[in-house]
Amino acid sequence: MKKFYVASSFKNIERVRYVSGELIKKGFIQTYDWTENERASSFEKLKQIGTKEKVAVEKADFVIILLPAGKGSHIEMGMALAGGKRIFLHSPNNEFNQFETTSTFYHLPEVIKSNGDISDLLYLVTSSVGN
Repeated sequence: MKKFYVASSFKNIERVRYVSGELIKKGFIQTYDWTENERASSFEKLKQIGTKEKVAVEKADFVIILLPAGKGSHIEMGMALAGGKRIFLHSPNNEFNQFETTSTFYHLPEVIKSNGDISDLLYLVTSSVGN
């Protein structure tokens, strides 16, 4: 069974839960569900969550980044790139192809881009990764 991790911002929490739930229904294993956390209110809590997220990225076979995403998600993307993970980058509005909002790392060959509806992302992941 393939293991995955979904990174995004708190404002995308429902989309993260939806994508995770759909993949779990298909037999994939989520390495960590950060959406169960509340916003950290101390440095110690940040450290605990950061440790869990780091381990989750390391254990994942592939990582999904849902845009818009915050700095933590981009750090997780960097860890995934450094770890040789397959990365799926999804944007509902094609922001990775807009020069003002893109990043150099979005265009590396290890990054598989998905634009538009979340169902397109799910199809891309399940057809590319299998299980």
